[in-house]
Amino acid sequence: MDETTLLAHLDDLFKELDELLKRPEAAEAFAARGVNTSIALVAAHGLLAYLQGDRERAAEDLGTAAEEVESRLEASRRLKADSN
Repeated sequence: MDETTLLAHLDDLFKELDELLKRPEAAEAFAARGVNTSIALVAAHGLLAYLQGDRERAAEDLGTAAEEVESRLEASRRLKADSN
């Protein structure tokens, strides 16, 4: 598979993922599991940027997603500790 075809497939795949994560029912289902689809979208955009060779944007998006996940994890841990 040549690079142009590969990148076109990646674009299509990530467009589909983007559309899925933006659907209200998907957001609701993931929220029930403690997953924020906005953060997932940022992470997906970061992965796509990385696969496209845009390491600067990838680092920014993936770093933002990681910081948000870590922050929410810490908040969750504090809540659990306070309730015990």
